[in-house]
Amino acid sequence: MSTTVIVCSALMGILLFGLGANVTRHRAMRGEAGPQMPTDPSDRLLIAQRAHGNAAEYVPTLLVLLVVCSSLTGGWWLDALAIVATASRYLHAIGMLTSTTLASHGPLRDAGAMFTYASGIALGVTALAVL
Repeated sequence: MSTTVIVCSALMGILLFGLGANVTRHRAMRGEAGPQMPTDPSDRLLIAQRAHGNAAEYVPTLLVLLVVCSSLTGGWWLDALAIVATASRYLHAIGMLTSTTLASHGPLRDAGAMFTYASGIALGVTALAVL
């Protein structure tokens, strides 16, 4: 496994746990004063929960695909996919956390989602192609 893949994997893990800690922070700040499971799309706790939840949906699969692909092949292509996958997850998280409401999309969130899909599909195709 290349150093690039290891660093990208670590950064995605840090992102996932950092987003989880952010949810805990928002819950602690709210205390018993407000709902712990809000439904208002502009509620900062809900935005934090969805940013973490979304990362929890995609980061593990991306990490598994990176490990599988690393065990089958290597080179610049895999390193590039690792970088794109990592950058896309950070872009998406930043886009969500800086939005005023989940009801609207912004360029960072949309680019992060698009490149997450593209890198995930490319990693899946890579795993199949190198068998």
